[in-house]
Amino acid sequence: MQYRKTIIQLSILLVVLIVILDAVFKVKEAEQVVVTQFGKPVGKAKITPGLKIKVPFIQKTNYFEKRFMEWDGDPNQLPTKDKKFIFVDTYARWQITDPLQFFKRLTDERGALSRIADILDGETRDYIANHDLEEVVRSTNRVPTPSGSIGEEVGDTLSDISTGRLDIQKLILGSANQKASDLGIIILDVRLKRLNYVEEVQTQVYERMKSERYRIAEKFRSEGLGEASKINGEKERDLKTIQSEAYRRAEEIRGQADARATTVYAGAYDQSAASRSLYSFMKSMETFEKTFDTTTTIIVSTKSELYKYLINIQ
Repeated sequence: MQYRKTIIQLSILLVVLIVILDAVFKVKEAEQVVVTQFGKPVGKAKITPGLKIKVPFIQKTNYFEKRFMEWDGDPNQLPTKDKKFIFVDTYARWQITDPLQFFKRLTDERGALSRIADILDGETRDYIANHDLEEVVRSTNRVPTPSGSIGEEVGDTLSDISTGRLDIQKLILGSANQKASDLGIIILDVRLKRLNYVEEVQTQVYERMKSERYRIAEKFRSEGLGEASKINGEKERDLKTIQSEAYRRAEEIRGQADARATTVYAGAYDQSAASRSLYSFMKSMETFEKTFDTTTTIIVSTKSELYKYLINIQ
């Protein structure tokens, strides 16, 4: 009898323990809870951390994340305003701000991700279709500034944009939050993670890039040829000037040398003539000494060389 009483007491204690455990639930710092009864929400959402109480076995707890959550979309092929097709890959961050409304409209996070995908894909498609490709790709009117003149040439080919990529993202975010205002969530940020051209557009872009680079290269080449011609002309002119000046200087030096040589030749000739006169005189005197004495009588013609010296002696 005592044994049966003990079993009953333990059973009652176990039932009470189970009831208490099912009636008490814990809300963590990063969680928020919606209590439901037969599938319908009961009371307000539990958003403060701590121990909470519910009706055991009848009421259920639905836990939702309080922190920021991620949505990563699939790449979609979208047309731009200028009829260019591109692949757009987006992602977003979102948060549950009203768990009760969230549960009523979306039930759980899977339903929320599906709804966010519908909203963001639609808004992205609309705003991409309302802007040109250049506006989707670029964010500002900043001109590229690489070293050299190529940056200036490329910058000249870029047209100004009124709405850039960052502005388009803000427009998508604002419109998406308007459509998600009754879902108990807020979309914190939307980004165009990646943009890629479809194959046809890629070919067009590459051809345009090549033709633009060819144009710039041809311009540089023609400018280089013009500069080379200018340098060669200046070189030829300077060369002729140098040659002319050298020829003039050489002729001056040659003239001076010829004048000096003429002077030297003339002096040498004068000295040679005097030497020859002295030599002739000495030879004549030697002839007189060997040929004549005090007893010799001679008849000399006035045309004789000896007569010339005799006349000078007198």
